[in-house]
Amino acid sequence: MAAGHSIDSDRLLGEFEGLLDRIGGRFSRVETRRRVRSFLLGLMAGLGRANCWTLAEQAGEANPHGMQRLLARAVWDADEVRDDLRSYVVERLGTGGAVLVVDETGDLKKGSHTVGVQRQYTGTAGRIENAQVAVYLAYATDRGHAFIDRALYLPRSWTEDRDRCAAAGVPEQTGFATKPALARQMLTRALDADVTATWIAADEVYGNDPALRKELAHRGLGYVLAVAKDHRIVTGIGTRKAVELAVRLPDRAWQQVCAGAGSKGHRYYDWALLDTTDTDLPGRHWLLVRRNQTTGEYAFYRAHAPSPVPLAALVQVAARRWHVEIGYTQCI
Repeated sequence: MAAGHSIDSDRLLGEFEGLLDRIGGRFSRVETRRRVRSFLLGLMAGLGRANCWTLAEQAGEANPHGMQRLLARAVWDADEVRDDLRSYVVERLGTGGAVLVVDETGDLKKGSHTVGVQRQYTGTAGRIENAQVAVYLAYATDRGHAFIDRALYLPRSWTEDRDRCAAAGVPEQTGFATKPALARQMLTRALDADVTATWIAADEVYGNDPALRKELAHRGLGYVLAVAKDHRIVTGIGTRKAVELAVRLPDRAWQQVCAGAGSKGHRYYDWALLDTTDTDLPGRHWLLVRRNQTTGEYAFYRAHAPSPVPLAALVQVAARRWHVEIGYTQCI
């Protein structure tokens, strides 16, 4: 469900039923459509821990078998439902200046049987843990934001073990793809489906990927992509690490700009913009630097636009990525 302005319960239920009608044709059996409704209502009921047992109890069912069958054996195409939901989101939230936001999250797991699980870094815990990681694509505008696509990250420990994949039901043709490659696939899918967006925002896992930056620039899309402090930037004075460029900036280079409201009020940072010389790509290119006014800590972004834009516009795109974090908490 899209995040944005609050709406009354009757209107929310009406939207929900309308959306169910929209995707209903993807489920050929009446029983399956009814269970989809119960399943989704359970997810929105604030159960705390949502699994097939708790969702079945919420629906008044004596056991979880029906919910398990919906997920494991019922015949329906999740990608077709995704496409319907994407169209719905864009219709409801679409406006000028839309931002497609790429981010990832991890679910902590026990054992080794869950698809894609291994010891890997996850922002959920802020450290390396046994986890399943997925990449998400969100659509964000002034009207709200919602997830419109997802891709499970399969580490090489999975894709190079075909027996393990077969036992878990992973399609035989599934090969290894990096997280930036998964992001490119989702962005291409959305843009080829005529999702109207002006900007792309993502964290440094994606900002450090030159293939992604190149593809977005050639599509004529603006982007604000986080990069690491040691990311190397080409400027008129040569190639330098991002942090080396930041510490040399004079006081006059910095502007105080609000990056939106947070849990403790408006978030003000110092920002600076440096031209870069990525001459092999079209448009304008910059290093965007954020400085915490209290700690002096820096954050860095590769920024691009087909034509000149003010610094404040780039700041607002960077801020859209934080909305995805809100979306994750709403989905827990």
